[in-house]
Amino acid sequence: MRLTTKGRYAVTAMLDLALHAGEGPVALVEISQRQGISLSYLEQLFARLRRNGLVRSTRGPGGGYQLARDGEAISVADVITAVDENVDATRCGGAGNCQGDTPCITHYLWQGLSEQIYQFLDGISLHDLVEQNLAREDAPPAEQIVHAIGDRRGRLRK
Repeated sequence: MRLTTKGRYAVTAMLDLALHAGEGPVALVEISQRQGISLSYLEQLFARLRRNGLVRSTRGPGGGYQLARDGEAISVADVITAVDENVDATRCGGAGNCQGDTPCITHYLWQGLSEQIYQFLDGISLHDLVEQNLAREDAPPAEQIVHAIGDRRGRLRK
């Protein structure tokens, strides 16, 4: 799987933006300070997020960024793909040419895993993350969060 720092930082920054959505436009310098992400890196990420219609910008004093849609309408998968990340676990990038011109013997296993990861991330919205208080220090362990989201959506139950 190729989920790099770019995708992780984009999700973190978008969650920060969602948490502060009621405060008007949020300056990138504020996100940078709160999340420990370099300002220049955030500028690059937000240019891509804006091009993909996930955020809108306001210029001038008091300007910054806001979500372009309601947090319920923006999935984690939307954020990751907007910054040119993918969740492909195959060795061939999904092309099916792992062994020359044919798929390797585990291609469909990794392709299925990639699809499951994408579906999981596509099923979690920024609103879900805000509701689960993931950004708070006293947030529940990750396993509890996954089960809470899964129970609400009727998925991921053991």
